[in-house]
Amino acid sequence: MAKNLRREQALEYHSQGRPGKIEVIPTKEAKSQRDLSLAYSPGVAEPCKEIAANKDDVYKYTAKGNLVAVISNGTAVLGLGDIGPEASKPVMEGKGVLFKIFADIDVFDIEMNEKDPEKFVQIVQALEPTFGGINHEDIKAPECFYIEQQLRERVNIPIMHDDQHGTAIISGAALLNALELQKKKIDKVRFVVNGAGAAAMSCVQLYISLGAKHENFTMFDKDGVLHRGRTDLDDTKQKFAIDAKKASIQLADAMKDADVFLGLSVGNVVTPAMIKSMAKRPIVFAMANPDPEISYEAATEVRDDIIMATGRTDFPNQVNNVLGFPYIFRGALDVRAKRINEAMKLAAVHAIADLTKQPVPDIVNLAYNQKNISFGAEYIIPKPLDPRLLSTVAPAVAKAAIESGVAQKTIDNWDNYAIELNKRLGLDNQIIRVLGSRARRDPRRIVFAEADNQKILKAASIIYDEGIAMPILLGAKNKIEAIAAANNIDLTDIPIIDPRSDEMEERRNFYGELFFKKRQRKGFNHYESIKIMKERNHFGCMMVETGDADAMLSGLTKNYDEAIRPALQIIGTEEGVKKIAGMYLLLTKRGPLFLADTTVNFNPTAEELADIAMLVAKEVRNFNLTPRIAMLSYSNFGSSKSPEAQLVAEATRILKQRNPSLVVDGEMQGMLAFNQEILRDNYPFSDLVGEEVNVLIFPNLTAGNVAYNLLKEIGGADAIGPILLGLKKPVHILQLGSSVRNIINMANIAVVDAQLKCKSDTAAIIERSPWWKRMKKNKK
Repeated sequence: MAKNLRREQALEYHSQGRPGKIEVIPTKEAKSQRDLSLAYSPGVAEPCKEIAANKDDVYKYTAKGNLVAVISNGTAVLGLGDIGPEASKPVMEGKGVLFKIFADIDVFDIEMNEKDPEKFVQIVQALEPTFGGINHEDIKAPECFYIEQQLRERVNIPIMHDDQHGTAIISGAALLNALELQKKKIDKVRFVVNGAGAAAMSCVQLYISLGAKHENFTMFDKDGVLHRGRTDLDDTKQKFAIDAKKASIQLADAMKDADVFLGLSVGNVVTPAMIKSMAKRPIVFAMANPDPEISYEAATEVRDDIIMATGRTDFPNQVNNVLGFPYIFRGALDVRAKRINEAMKLAAVHAIADLTKQPVPDIVNLAYNQKNISFGAEYIIPKPLDPRLLSTVAPAVAKAAIESGVAQKTIDNWDNYAIELNKRLGLDNQIIRVLGSRARRDPRRIVFAEADNQKILKAASIIYDEGIAMPILLGAKNKIEAIAAANNIDLTDIPIIDPRSDEMEERRNFYGELFFKKRQRKGFNHYESIKIMKERNHFGCMMVETGDADAMLSGLTKNYDEAIRPALQIIGTEEGVKKIAGMYLLLTKRGPLFLADTTVNFNPTAEELADIAMLVAKEVRNFNLTPRIAMLSYSNFGSSKSPEAQLVAEATRILKQRNPSLVVDGEMQGMLAFNQEILRDNYPFSDLVGEEVNVLIFPNLTAGNVAYNLLKEIGGADAIGPILLGLKKPVHILQLGSSVRNIINMANIAVVDAQLKCKSDTAAIIERSPWWKRMKKNKK
């Protein structure tokens, strides 16, 4: 069922809205008649004439310099084999997405109905005027070798077959670090390699460039060991072939006293006994997918001195090509390299290896829910979410291109180049990937108070399946199961609790007694306290309050006041918090923006506005970001003496007095918060000069709510929220009609919130549950 669910989710993801995963967006204004006359005829003739006079100007007047073609004929797609060009298109679009989100490189995917290697080469060669680089993908061996070799000779733009070189570069970096930790020399160690396809051959050749010796390799393919008596080996494989007298050697024999095992073959071909027979302090890279040549648990169980890497996300040291190809192409494009040569690949290897030894930033520790990731046996290559990769690998590759003579452009200021690289992506926008990763590392129990809703059930199923949290559904079991069945939603192992049922009477009474103690002098008598526990929001909040759950999401079908009231009555505010506040997180091209108050306080006083800003600042720091706050008004620094403007000015004064180190200023118009030129020229005294504002505090609820909705609907920002601030324990109220995507995002927020606020035995409870066992199985 879980497999079928993931299949349906994948198909829906690709088909919903505009089919596929990519689109073309103009980079210039194209709204007026004048714009159109410049974009096309007659204005377009001018850059055409300039390029005709000087072909290099194509990089000045067109998108070529940031455009890569991802090209395949679909002959070796993932684990699917030769499925044809059309069926390979989702993979190529996906590759384009990775290029864009990790390195801001634009991609056209091209799927070609051509298996003849020479014709393939001729077609790609003819495309050279269009693209700044070519990424070959999922082309079977041995044709991929010929295609790449020929194109490297015939075209003057960078070409790379990521299936070969990406794996080689990342594993090469891991190898250097593993050898250092194991105190071994690359020219002395003995390698055993299982697999001799495109990736494996690229790996071993790169290892030779790093200092390994041909005579120290023993390689196997599907026909056995590579030996000099075989007539089916090409020139490259012959260099790694052993003496024909050893033609009968088996993998188990070769593994005895070997220092390094490299697997790029099939799963479960290596036994614990083979690992046990290896030399002291062995290195094992078992990179077959989805099942490695030997599991991480099996290998580490028999050797405590082993360093191991796999292609899996659920074990340490994942060899993931996304650590390399986006940044290698970024560096190559930025100096207009004619090719990606050995020097550039080696530069990437050393940059990735060296980065692993540097102190890991907090955002990476946060993403992987660890306190202090550091160089060692379980960290020999960087994590895929490390934001430093772009500004580390791309410059290293660019420098190597310049020094090796293949660059057609130089970079004058490398410090400025690194800053520009980081600005390309708005590094803060990795926040959602970071939150999701952190939630999955330490999942918690989330109560969904409105489980008799298709969106809630769909989101809960995804949250369960992806290991974000253990959902608990509140509502009538028959109704929930009927909705799930009608929409093909799998609820296996997800608990359903009906607060109104007879079997919950004892629990209702227990919760009711606690509620009565809290509210007995605030309008509730004993009978009402017991009775109200049949209401799901009250029951769910009491589950969180008593530790029967860690967080609650509600409000999808209720008005805000009705949904928030039980949380205030039962859970209450954090110590020192007088009023709660509501915040939205908007993901924009500038980076994340935190807006408050957007849901709770109608007309806060200056003191309350300062309190709201402090709550937001605290939450922003929990996202591992530095809050930089603009206190908004229609007035700029005293330009209006109205009570409304003076209230915001007073709130700003209070904030600065309370926390002098806080980056905050106001009152100011929204324009000033994002226009540094006007701010610097007219208000150079402002504490926000030179700062990238990421928090907007509005003078009242009307302004905040209207602004949030406009930014979301017209500005195209992705909104997450509302996030309630100031409660003792995590309860969040969904916006009326929230999408499944927003519910999942809010679940991530709730789990991370619970990790900070709920110190309980949740981990032990979850690990004993059927959900945990099934989630781990699904993950594998």
